[in-house]
Amino acid sequence: MRGLQGKTAIVTGAGSGIGRAIANRLAAEGCTVGVFDINPAGAAETVAGIEKAGGKALAVSCDITAYEAVTAAVASFEQQVGQGTDILVNNAGWDTPMPFLKTTPDFWQKVTAINWFGPLHMTHAVAQGMNARKSGRIVNIASDAGRVGSSGEVVYSGCKGATIAFAKALAREVARNHVTINTICPGPTDTPAMDAFVGTGEQGQKIRDAMVRGVPLGRIGVPDDYPGLVAFLASDDAAFMTGQTISVSGGLTMHG
Repeated sequence: MRGLQGKTAIVTGAGSGIGRAIANRLAAEGCTVGVFDINPAGAAETVAGIEKAGGKALAVSCDITAYEAVTAAVASFEQQVGQGTDILVNNAGWDTPMPFLKTTPDFWQKVTAINWFGPLHMTHAVAQGMNARKSGRIVNIASDAGRVGSSGEVVYSGCKGATIAFAKALAREVARNHVTINTICPGPTDTPAMDAFVGTGEQGQKIRDAMVRGVPLGRIGVPDDYPGLVAFLASDDAAFMTGQTISVSGGLTMHG
C-alpha cells in the first residue's frame, strides 16, 4: 500500500487474534507498530513474531478502560519511537454471550468500559496529535452486531453501534485537518475470543456449524481476512475515504 513505509501505528488488543494479524500486516508494510494489550505475554509474542519477520514493533502494556493509563501508554510509545502516532487501530474488545434480561449492571459496565470507552479513550489520546499535525488515520474494528444486532450480545451490539456513529461524527469534525476515520465490521471470526464465546466440545461445534450455514461464502472469518482492508484504509490509497463503515462477513450481511 502507498504511504505506509516509515509510519507509526498503534493497534489495541494486538496480543492475539485479529489484532495480532493487523499488527503483523502493518509491520510488513513498513510501519513501526505499538502492540497495545492488557496481556503483556501476548503482546511480547506478537512483537517477537514481527521482529523475526524483519519488522519493527514495541510491546506496550495498556488497560484501555483507564484514560490516564491510555494517555501514559501513548506518550511512552511516541517517546520511544521519536514521533507522533500516524495510525490508530481500535481493535480491542470483549464480550460473553448472555440474554440481556439475565445480565447485571456490573456486566454492562465491563462491556461498555472495554468496547465503548476504550475506543473513546484511545481516540481522544491519539487524535489530538493527529489533528495538530494535520495528518492521521483511525480505523475502528467494530462488528456487524452493531449494524444488525446479535442475540445474546445486546450490550456489545449497542457499544459497536455507538462506535460506528462516533466514527462518522468525529470524521466530520477532523476532516479539514486531513484525519480520516473509518470502521470495519467483521462477521463471526475464528479467534480465541470466539472460543470463549461459543465454547468448545460438541455444543460449541454446533454453534459454529450454524454460523457457517448462514454465511454465503461457506465459512466463518479468520484473523487474516481483515488486515488487508485495515492497511488500505491506513494508506494513501484511501486518502479520500472517511466516515465509512464496511462489513467483512463473507456475505452474511449485505449493505447498500
